[in-house]
Amino acid sequence: MATEDFTFLLDWRAAEPWAVYLDHLQAMRHGCELPPGWVPGALLAADVQGELVGHASIRFALNDLLTSVGGHIGYCVLPRYRRRGYATEILRQSLIIARAEGVDRVLVTCDEHNVGSATVVERAGGILEDVRRDPTGVPRRRYWIG
Repeated sequence: MATEDFTFLLDWRAAEPWAVYLDHLQAMRHGCELPPGWVPGALLAADVQGELVGHASIRFALNDLLTSVGGHIGYCVLPRYRRRGYATEILRQSLIIARAEGVDRVLVTCDEHNVGSATVVERAGGILEDVRRDPTGVPRRRYWIG
């Protein structure tokens, strides 16, 4: 994922112990220790038989940037595990968690050219609202799942 310029562990500091990072994630879930511009949310690992295949970032609220191009749920699957249905399951599980936290209408976005992700979102019931450019100019498809 480095070739895709994607940070797998959100807000992780390489020097901090793993237990400290997990405590930090728990605090962020409850709206504590949030970096500027962040909202309460959860980062979950997707594991299949002990192998890390991807993750989901589930945000329980939206700020201006997330409303425009980020959405409530961001997910990824490591390249060697793609096209096996893991993204579909990660999104399905993420929707359950978002709804359990009170998010009834969920915004999910993906790069306009990412046909695989768009297909996953559409199969989950996503309705395309529009396409907007992120701060770097990349067009992002915005879907709502009710």
